[in-house]
Amino acid sequence: MSITKPRLSFWQIINMNVGFFGIQYSFGLQQSAVNPIYDMLGASPDEIPLLNLAGPMTGLLVQPIIGALSDKTWSPRFGRRKPYFFIGAIMCSLALFLYPFSSSLWMAAGLLWILDAGNNTAMEPYRAFVADKLDVSQQPTGFQAQSFFTGFGQTLANLSLFIFPMIFVGTTGKLPTWVYASFFLGAVCSIASIWWSARTTPEIPPTSEELAHMKATPLNVFSPFVEIISAIKDMPRIMWQLALVYLFQWYALFCYWQNSSKSIAQSVFHTSPSENPTLYEEAVSWTGLVNGWYNIVTFLSAFALVWFAKKYSPKLVHFGCLILAGIGFLAFPFIENKYLLFPAITGFGIGWASMMGIPYL
Repeated sequence: MSITKPRLSFWQIINMNVGFFGIQYSFGLQQSAVNPIYDMLGASPDEIPLLNLAGPMTGLLVQPIIGALSDKTWSPRFGRRKPYFFIGAIMCSLALFLYPFSSSLWMAAGLLWILDAGNNTAMEPYRAFVADKLDVSQQPTGFQAQSFFTGFGQTLANLSLFIFPMIFVGTTGKLPTWVYASFFLGAVCSIASIWWSARTTPEIPPTSEELAHMKATPLNVFSPFVEIISAIKDMPRIMWQLALVYLFQWYALFCYWQNSSKSIAQSVFHTSPSENPTLYEEAVSWTGLVNGWYNIVTFLSAFALVWFAKKYSPKLVHFGCLILAGIGFLAFPFIENKYLLFPAITGFGIGWASMMGIPYL
């Protein structure tokens, strides 16, 4: 017997998704601040990809495992999804707080693994949380609220890289003081936003049938991997096509995230991390502003793309968005005027909005 889910008000839906803000603020710092920190700690360009393995590897391993665990978890006191929110948020907050104190490349890389594992631990059950709490008619609003907080969190994280260097000047230890401010704020946002959502949003207990199913299929160490193999085996043809498309898209995304600060430093500021550290900090600050802009474009264009996809074709819309992103990426390293970076990255902002939703239509 299924439970009739109560309809939530708009503000209740907002409250339940506030925790996504802290998760995405953390992701925004990963995208824009971590690689410049590697540069400031003396990483050579060929070491950057290896140091960034945390993101794809933890996503590949942690998300399916946590997803399987949370599906089979229930505690009358702690709930189903909330324990994973809090564990992930605590991991993120600790890693963000400690990150600016990194004294070596490998300390920074190790903390990135912890940070990304924490983000994935919190984020995977969060998506299921929307489906748990909302009926089918309200789920689009729930996921749109997550999209809003994704754009909001990542935009603020990137803007902190532009604003904080004006406020927190000088160097503390091996890194600029503004790095400490950005990461400390991220640590507070991570745990505080999750706490707010958990406090304001009770979970719906599973039905007796769901509880019986949990007991009949007890979780063990092999369960997540069995489910992954089963899902791959039964995956329809269109998902295999999407997988190939996303393989190329994510290659492009990581190339940009790993190299955007160095690209702007070389093409606009005509410097490198080793030549002029102070000028390179200005390039990193400007990169934060540029990346903040593309996240704003992503949020503003997401709803318009859904309208275009319904009116024309999701395939054509996605194709056009990827063309815009590709043109922007091709032009980006050749631009010497820092203000012209904004129209170039606008194409990526539109492409990023499409990547996050249109293919699934």
